[in-house]
Amino acid sequence: MPNHSRVTRRLSLKTALATTALLPLAPTALPARPATAAERPSHPLNVTSFNLRYASTTEPNSWAARRPVMRTLLRQEKPHVIGTQEGLYQQLLDIEADLGPHYRWIGTGRAGGSRDEYMAVFYDTRRLAPLEYDHFWLSDTPNVVGSNTWGGGSIRMVTWVRFRDLHDGDRQFYVLNTHLDNASQNARARAATLITQRITGLDRALPLIITGDFNVAAHGNPVCDTMLGAGLTDTWDTATDRSELYATFHGYRPLTPGGDRIDWILTTPGITTHRASINTFSANGQYPSDHLPVQAALTLG
Repeated sequence: MPNHSRVTRRLSLKTALATTALLPLAPTALPARPATAAERPSHPLNVTSFNLRYASTTEPNSWAARRPVMRTLLRQEKPHVIGTQEGLYQQLLDIEADLGPHYRWIGTGRAGGSRDEYMAVFYDTRRLAPLEYDHFWLSDTPNVVGSNTWGGGSIRMVTWVRFRDLHDGDRQFYVLNTHLDNASQNARARAATLITQRITGLDRALPLIITGDFNVAAHGNPVCDTMLGAGLTDTWDTATDRSELYATFHGYRPLTPGGDRIDWILTTPGITTHRASINTFSANGQYPSDHLPVQAALTLG
């Protein structure tokens, strides 16, 4: 374990959070209330979903080669919240350091503790304060750490956080972040059903945002039907403005215009999407990941 007080403290919190208990991060939860016109943010909430591609030493796309490009992209975009997939513990610490002193993250390894990949949620502390957070696993036993009962190729999970928006009248909202299975349609379909069921157990009065790599094309699979059928909306569909469409998985090959969006940002109704975009940033031919980040500029309502 790193001998750094902040990291040690955060790691112990993540390990403790691999339980069914909800852990408050503030002595008293502030009540949710609509913001007045004067309190509306002058800038929207900038949300990113980003499959980071786990850190490896394999060239030419090792983490050492990709990290400077990732750093440049994130510093340029300055997202307020980032739902990440596939990140490994040290890789997440690298990203936190590269983002700078105002960013923190929440997550646990999908096998428990600091092992395996994370569904980490990064946030800008100048804009957001977390109030509570928890995890559940995409299986028949969602409260069992590391459980995988649907024949999926990997353990899959959800990390969720309830935030307070410091620039929107302390308005509260949820972020859920996930990564559905790449190998099993059955596991994906059942995961979608479980996620929509779990949403009903949260405070329905609060706006909710879902970030994730769903491993299927939007509008091309029952997974999407389940999510939208639960009343969620796809920010790409509802955006007032949007970028050019590209397949969000490129595997370090040439980009595919008009390709499949397998990385999505979904919201509950009432959230306004000002712009949705797929970020194609690279530097000297190097992409930060084998996925393109998807972004949405939102007003919570």
